[in-house]
Amino acid sequence: MDTRVKICGLKTPEHIAVAAEAGAAYVGFVFFAKSPRNIAPELARDLAIETPVGVAKVALTVNAEDAFLDDLLAQVPLDMLQLHGSESPERVAEVRARYGLPVMKAIGIATQADVAQIDLYGRVADQLLVDAKAPNGAALPGGNGLAFDWQLVNRKFWPKPWMLAGGLTPTNVALAAQMTGARQVDVSSGVESAPGVKDPDLIRAFVKAAQEAPAPKLS
Repeated sequence: MDTRVKICGLKTPEHIAVAAEAGAAYVGFVFFAKSPRNIAPELARDLAIETPVGVAKVALTVNAEDAFLDDLLAQVPLDMLQLHGSESPERVAEVRARYGLPVMKAIGIATQADVAQIDLYGRVADQLLVDAKAPNGAALPGGNGLAFDWQLVNRKFWPKPWMLAGGLTPTNVALAAQMTGARQVDVSSGVESAPGVKDPDLIRAFVKAAQEAPAPKLS
């Protein structure tokens, strides 16, 4: 199956190159101080410049204010903004209009009640990242290595392109894609040897497994 892969939380030129060579469609840079994957805009600029043409460069931010985004985009050549906090639909639309870049909104899923948020944000975002909801009190809104019940989004058709995230690994990504029908998948902690430390072999294995996933089940 032609599954598009995003490798998030990259911090080194080596791992950018590995992700691109493996066939990743997106690379993600994290701008959130509490994350072990956080990087400074200056480093992100250098990484973005080295990212091969054709691989989309995504900035993950959490409830970022305009001043931060203004500075970030003045320094780093980016292709997409990923809003991974509690941003309202109005804020998503505002960011999209202000910066003229596609916006991906992350939505945390734990129960059926959370699924309604997908349709709500689908009206204002360009893409949706369907992730596991962080536990109460968690320091990070994502990248916690947690999965959610994939049956909650099984074979759904949303108003915008969507990406599956949350606890994905080289071992389970093919099954996740087959069960949900996801055509895009995102991984961060699932290709790490330690928090914030990417493993080249796991990156290659993840992309290969995702791209070789069987076609979605019809029932």
